[in-house]
Amino acid sequence: MGTSRMFRIFVVLGSAFMILLIIIYWDDVGASHLYLHTPVSPGPKIPHPPPQQRPQTSRSPSFLSDIDAFVNQFLEPGTGEPTDPAPVDTSNQSEKAEERYIPRQEWKIHLSPVAAELRERQEQRRRLLQEMCANDSVVFPGKNRSFDDIPNKELDHLIVDDRHGIIYCYVPKVACSNWKRIMIVLSESLLQDGVPQRDPLAISRDLVHNSSMHFTFNKFWKRYGKFARHLMKVKLKKYTKFLFVRDPFVRLISAYRNKFELRNEDFYRRFAQVMLRRYAKQPTPPASVDEAFAVGIHPSFSHFIQYLLDPQTEKEMPFNEHWRQVYRLCHPCQIQYDFVGHLETAEEDAEHLLRQLRVDNVVEFPTSHRNLTASSWEADWFSTVPVEARRELYKLYEPDFRLFGYDRPDSILNE
Repeated sequence: MGTSRMFRIFVVLGSAFMILLIIIYWDDVGASHLYLHTPVSPGPKIPHPPPQQRPQTSRSPSFLSDIDAFVNQFLEPGTGEPTDPAPVDTSNQSEKAEERYIPRQEWKIHLSPVAAELRERQEQRRRLLQEMCANDSVVFPGKNRSFDDIPNKELDHLIVDDRHGIIYCYVPKVACSNWKRIMIVLSESLLQDGVPQRDPLAISRDLVHNSSMHFTFNKFWKRYGKFARHLMKVKLKKYTKFLFVRDPFVRLISAYRNKFELRNEDFYRRFAQVMLRRYAKQPTPPASVDEAFAVGIHPSFSHFIQYLLDPQTEKEMPFNEHWRQVYRLCHPCQIQYDFVGHLETAEEDAEHLLRQLRVDNVVEFPTSHRNLTASSWEADWFSTVPVEARRELYKLYEPDFRLFGYDRPDSILNE
């Protein structure tokens, strides 16, 4: 009995010692050594061997996978899997799937330098963020807290790709569907016929917005337990971090158009019915979105703005992610982003970013042909909103305007 107890104590102590060694190794070696075939740190691009010279052999387990396996064996049954299982198409997989592995398009690596204008644009945007975060005249909730003070539930928009050392904070209504597609391709989290999906546009919207397809910071607790916050900070230090933003008022118009002018049962029940009861004198709105659209009932843009300004809204629940402020989604004063893209310059910024990430040989940013909401429409959309309400709305979103360099919309606020 004594020997058995001593053996269990020895195993526990040995396991704790091994975890400590892993953490120390992580800090010393750094994320850039986890995947030797895909450098993380910026530097001169070196052409890879042509595809035909690359042996198509199975990949060896990564160091991160070893950490996962080691840490997870100490989790109690039912405490959660290391990461949510991704939906996989297993209908046509075979033992020869590896033979059908599609080589990366090495020929597409850009060897010419990025234009000085684009580099300066990024420097200005990063510098502005730093200045605004240090400027006492820009005040908003949570500005001065530390990263450790951010609740875990507020880290769910930070998607991590360990394969290439990338962290993307997605902002809904800012091309986030296509950037999520790119993150799925890069992380190789979706298989098609046994091989990683390489075409972003072939990934359906349902999969794109399926949380199981993305490894986000708020999932670290399930995987790493008490070491989660430490590993988050290691990756924030060593990985390339980016986000895309757009004019805050135009983003609100886009959110309204997408969620309330189109048939969306979930948003109708959760939000539209509330707006109709409170602001449209509809005490008993139609039970479903189909019934509402059949009789031409839906909240107006003015009702939507009233909903955002109503103190009761945030008392009931935090803003939905589609109209939540970017500073609340991505924490730009706690996370030093390496790249800040604007939707207004999306194509140039996307090409620049993919080259900076050194993955422009792996994936291209999908060109969108949808009817995008334009800044020139602002005056028409806000014409039904009282001027005082417009000014209150600006105060609500002013931090986003100033943090990301968008001009104060005086033509709308001073009418």
